[in-house]
Amino acid sequence: MGFYEKYLEYKAFNYEKYFERISDEAVLRIISKDVLEELDFLALLSERAGRFLEQMAVRSRQLTLQHFGRVIFLYTPLYLANYCVNQCVYCGFNVTNDISRKKLTLEEVEREAKAISSTGLRHILVLTGESRRESSVDYIKQCVEVLRKYFCSIAIEVYPLDTEEYAELIEAGVDGLTLYQEVYNEDTYSEIHLKGPKRDYLYRLDAPERACKASMRSVNIGALLGLEDWRKEAFMTGLHGKYLQNEYPDTEISVSMPRMRPHVGQFQPKYEVSDRQLVQIMLAMRLFMPRAGITISTRERAEFRDNLIGLGVTRMSAGSTTVVGGYTQEEKSGGQFDISDGRSVEEMKRMIYGKGYQPVFKDWQAI
Repeated sequence: MGFYEKYLEYKAFNYEKYFERISDEAVLRIISKDVLEELDFLALLSERAGRFLEQMAVRSRQLTLQHFGRVIFLYTPLYLANYCVNQCVYCGFNVTNDISRKKLTLEEVEREAKAISSTGLRHILVLTGESRRESSVDYIKQCVEVLRKYFCSIAIEVYPLDTEEYAELIEAGVDGLTLYQEVYNEDTYSEIHLKGPKRDYLYRLDAPERACKASMRSVNIGALLGLEDWRKEAFMTGLHGKYLQNEYPDTEISVSMPRMRPHVGQFQPKYEVSDRQLVQIMLAMRLFMPRAGITISTRERAEFRDNLIGLGVTRMSAGSTTVVGGYTQEEKSGGQFDISDGRSVEEMKRMIYGKGYQPVFKDWQAI
């Protein structure tokens, strides 16, 4: 059974009626449980559960320390190209947007790699726009061959691939995948993906599972918060993560909770997600999936990210840029979105130590 079958179980679910039945006693009972069921998780996303964030935070901290210790894993994104064939209304790479397009040569990839690795980082996330012509699997493989000289862990955030293509990239040196469904609501998905191969909801939805089948070491999923009701989207993200954990126990499953950020274009999100609500999502996610990694990127502002340490987050980006050639080139391309936390790797390192945690630059090495 693929995850789509699980999605269909809840497509017509009456969330509002369920939330009305949640009591204070039920929330407190769920927080104290060792293992949460699906509807327990949903209850922790309710408005009523929002009154008990302190109790949720205590439990989340306990579980995070138990499974991860006092460490924060650091990585940075590297954009190889921003060519894209999709017309997604919320994205700066939208094919109709008038931005400077660029694709790095292998020599430029090496210069970017040297600059990033000089900061001490050994984990990198490679990104491209969704264009098979400009960012082919062969091109990505060539870039990975260059990056292997500088990084012990290389993850990709590219267009969805077939199982065999994921296997090719794993053979080349890729060990991680990040792929956001963007929005789980199937109707909304059709409304905001106007043209291009990304309109294929099911092909994207099944991509993380195809990567797991290809023996990807780690897979990170998420929904872009602001495109739909955050409670429903967070619930589906958690169900998707738990499904992958259960079906593929050898793959490390992580979850991201990215909020919409300003970008080139006129799209404005329909739903606001406050800081408090984002914290509630993170805490509920930790209680539902104690072993899952939780990533908070530089989409979020510095002070807010600092305060999340100790509450459940395990992975943070540092020294980030969302433009192609952003680490070494003066003439830069158009970025995918604006970042909020522009601190350097060294600044992030000092902050994490100041919180009583240890920044980890390298936690895994391919044989």
